[in-house]
Amino acid sequence: MVLTPQEKLGCLPARPGVYYFKDDAGRIIYVGKAVSLKNRVRSYYQAGAQQTPKIRSLMARAVDFEYIVTDNEVEALILEANLIKEHRPRYNVFLKDDKSYPYLKVTLAEDFPRVCITRRLMQDGSRYFGPYTQVGAVHETLSLLRTLFPFRTCKKKIASFEEGASEQRSKEGSGQENRKAWAAAGPRPCLNYHIRRCLAPCSGFVDQETYRATIREVCLFLEGRQEALLKHLQLRMQRAAEKLEFEKAAALRDQIAAIKKVMEKQKVVSAGRGDQDVVAVAQGEDLACAAVFYVRGGKLIGRETFHLPRIEGVSEAEVVTAFLKQYYHQADFIPEEILVSHLVPEEKEVITSWLAQKKGGQVRLHVPARGEKKKIVAMVAENALLSLREAELERRGEKEIGKVLVDLAQKLGLEKAPERLECFDVSNLQGAEKVASLVVFEKGRLCPEQYRRFKIRSVEGPNDYACLQEALRRRFLRAQEEQKLIRLGRLSTREGRFFRLPGLVLVDGGKGQLSAAREVLDELGYAHIAVLALAKREESIFLEGQDEPVRLPGDSPALHLLQKLRDEAHRFALTYHRKLRQKRNLHSVLEEITGIGPARRRALMRTFSSLEAIRQASVDELAGVEGMNRPAAEAVYRFFHGLTEGKERR
Repeated sequence: MVLTPQEKLGCLPARPGVYYFKDDAGRIIYVGKAVSLKNRVRSYYQAGAQQTPKIRSLMARAVDFEYIVTDNEVEALILEANLIKEHRPRYNVFLKDDKSYPYLKVTLAEDFPRVCITRRLMQDGSRYFGPYTQVGAVHETLSLLRTLFPFRTCKKKIASFEEGASEQRSKEGSGQENRKAWAAAGPRPCLNYHIRRCLAPCSGFVDQETYRATIREVCLFLEGRQEALLKHLQLRMQRAAEKLEFEKAAALRDQIAAIKKVMEKQKVVSAGRGDQDVVAVAQGEDLACAAVFYVRGGKLIGRETFHLPRIEGVSEAEVVTAFLKQYYHQADFIPEEILVSHLVPEEKEVITSWLAQKKGGQVRLHVPARGEKKKIVAMVAENALLSLREAELERRGEKEIGKVLVDLAQKLGLEKAPERLECFDVSNLQGAEKVASLVVFEKGRLCPEQYRRFKIRSVEGPNDYACLQEALRRRFLRAQEEQKLIRLGRLSTREGRFFRLPGLVLVDGGKGQLSAAREVLDELGYAHIAVLALAKREESIFLEGQDEPVRLPGDSPALHLLQKLRDEAHRFALTYHRKLRQKRNLHSVLEEITGIGPARRRALMRTFSSLEAIRQASVDELAGVEGMNRPAAEAVYRFFHGLTEGKERR
């Protein structure tokens, strides 16, 4: 027998827990927590009670509810955050696309940890820093770390010295001798070692403890604890100088100077020396924006903004409170103090207890009413408002693009407005270095992360039609392969690169290119995907089944969209073509150097992007390339600098 909601109300316990409402389709539409499930859930069903528009709308859709009892309110809060993240209920405030935010990952579970970018949080013993809302900012941070700290960037599986040196260890040899023996037996270090960007653990040039000390310094930097990091480095520099290790002391001196230079760019926002996060929210008509500023040691070291859906009848205090639960649910580092613009008073104690439990130390959660802290919160709130306005402008732009796509579909006789457009272009020079490009327009914008390029393999001579067909065939065959793997559960939609299909394929050219593209799509079972061609000079649009091209007015937004997509595909193809042509020229020059065979040519081309880069490289840098040795490096250096055997070498 299934109990009705009214019958369930009588069974509710007066204990902490989580409750959730379901609609007539069985979907969870709201998740909440309560100190007393009995009192909280019953309040939703009280006739004549003063309810917010959100609650009235919720109860109009809710047909049933369920509940889970927990031991205390902190456990209820954690469970609530998990359920919201999993089900994304309609009436809850939740982080949009939070699963796709990038993090910096320090692989502490490895003997010689790496620092890399990831979008997956896993319980694998690693430390995660983030989330970051801008991928560019993550890459900039990682690039900065690589200039400041000599950690490895390769993915090799490296055993510790104690494990790897067991075969080389002599009975009477010292630890230093054993390490040298292991280094001699190991692989040659890469270029990063020679330019002091890596300690070369793969070659046995550093022991595990020394390397992990560098990784601890990386973590200190990412936590914003630069002052502690500087003290640590200065102590190491002094010890190195005392031991007469002047080269090591000089390297540490340069590292300290670089970190100080970074710190000079950071704005002092607090007279205190503690760590703070400052959180504020701005709300618009259908969107809200939460801003988080990170203050470490009294200095502003970074900020992030997060967009959330706006729910009618939800106050700023409720939005901030919901954001705090979800953001710190997945955050790795929690500061000593969190300043917020608003907060639901009844939630303060439980959130503070939860954060302290998660941090393993005291956490202060505070809504400042006056003074410097109030000014900092106001500054963050202003930034949240500016970010919200930008997002609203972007949304309005997306709506306008939607109208343009509808207009395009009507003028070109398409069945419906395409949500995703893909454009292909071919580039070659008299049949040499043939390439094709694919650019993507989706959700109202160009998507550079989804661009693809193809090096044409099967076409001999200048044949643009055949080149276009090869690129199309490879793209859509990959789509079929990925869709099959996704159905079998062997590939996730997050990992797939080709499974998404376009509503419209645009090719650069005329009727010939249109026919070539149509033939491939029909052959692979994609007859439902529309194809059109856009010629460059006349800007004429060739459509399937029509002998005469269509010409849109010069001021037509639909034409401008197609031109933008076509020109971007041409730019992307031409860039790749020039890169391959440059590599070909580099390859032909390297063939003239005695002692540089195919393997070494490939290694040099992988390491150096151009002839100029090789010309500027020193003998040591050339010798550090995989497969090279000192005599070969000197031969390359002499070739580019015109030196004879008797002349002085660098």
